[in-house]
Amino acid sequence: MEVTEEQIEKLQSFVDESSDIVFFGGAGVSTESGIPDFRSVDGLYNQKWDYPPEEILSAGFFRSNPKEFYRFYREKILITGIKPNAAHLKLAEMEKAGKLKAVITQNIDGLHQAAGSVNVLELHGSVLRNHCPSCGKAYGLDYVVENKDNDGVARCSCGGVIKPDVVLYGESLDDDVISRTLWHLENADMLIIGGTSLTVYPAAGFIRAFTGRHLVLINRDPTPNDSMADLVINDSIGKVLGRIRV
Repeated sequence: MEVTEEQIEKLQSFVDESSDIVFFGGAGVSTESGIPDFRSVDGLYNQKWDYPPEEILSAGFFRSNPKEFYRFYREKILITGIKPNAAHLKLAEMEKAGKLKAVITQNIDGLHQAAGSVNVLELHGSVLRNHCPSCGKAYGLDYVVENKDNDGVARCSCGGVIKPDVVLYGESLDDDVISRTLWHLENADMLIIGGTSLTVYPAAGFIRAFTGRHLVLINRDPTPNDSMADLVINDSIGKVLGRIRV
């Protein structure tokens, strides 16, 4: 279902009326940059691996089987050469104009920052940051991409297995990020939710902290929370936001 002129006009009026907008986004924001999502028909969770992706991307699996973890991670998660799309760029423009106060993202690709967004709250961490659990040494993305042993595992100078600073299954979200997320949602007068199925918890539950005037939901497919929104648009997030004037 494509966005209509009436929907664009309504979204534009909401943006014009608002001064404290928060964006809450998921995998669908980055699919237009060439990053596959997880739960669609063609997503990672519907592809065949020796183990379920949820198991591979768990803290316990990372510790017990770093070889298989890194095989999946390098092929399906660690995608290089990607660039921000129209959605990322528009959100950065909205922040620069003083309209958008925060981007809350479930993504780990760093594309919001690459587009110019400053106040980005990464609920699930980032592939751009990595560290050694053994000695604590920090590493950037380039090191992990370029350095690997015969099993494809990225190792620290101390010999430990480098861990991406992403929240794996079985790990808790960062308390500070949660606090800042809830503060922004509680103080926003408009919330734009985009590119997320709203089925990943606890992140999806945070949107209930929003009590502002306008709730807009932009997603390719319907979500369980559509009835909460003042405006629902089932279309490409980049296509929709790209038409908004700031």
